[in-house]
Amino acid sequence: MSEMTIFLCLGSNLGDRHEVLAEGIAELERSGVTIEARSSVYETEPVGVEDQPWYLNQVVRGTTRLTPDELLKTCKRVEGLFGREPTGVRFGPRTLDIDILLYGDRVLTDDRLTIPHPRMHERRFVLVPLVEIAPRLADPRNGMDYTQMLERLDEGKKVTRSLPKNES
Repeated sequence: MSEMTIFLCLGSNLGDRHEVLAEGIAELERSGVTIEARSSVYETEPVGVEDQPWYLNQVVRGTTRLTPDELLKTCKRVEGLFGREPTGVRFGPRTLDIDILLYGDRVLTDDRLTIPHPRMHERRFVLVPLVEIAPRLADPRNGMDYTQMLERLDEGKKVTRSLPKNES
């Protein structure tokens, strides 16, 4: 399989969130993903279940030879290394969450995985860091520019840059 450009969104709202994101990225790199760009880290309001700590989110661009299914399994394995277990609470708190946003120009829908991520265009916490590292990127389904999607988005959630304690 040839190398594919991928975009992943990482999130954490439990534990040392900055450290979890950094270590999660490092583990992805040990698992067949070459990280080429990282957005700033953003502190974001929770979506869905609002009575929980705020998240830190970061988007990374990388390359991989993993298939989409292998990449999903890798992301789930890395989440598990940080204590993520299925709780039955959708959008609940988590130490580490890794979403596959894009896998090249591929459009994929099956019972386990949808690419592009089905809700990314509705989420400021995804679009702000995505546009930061890929301002000219367009949705492979409809050709719409993600920067334009962000400009039109009015979901009302706060997204602000976050610095680690030692940099603030």
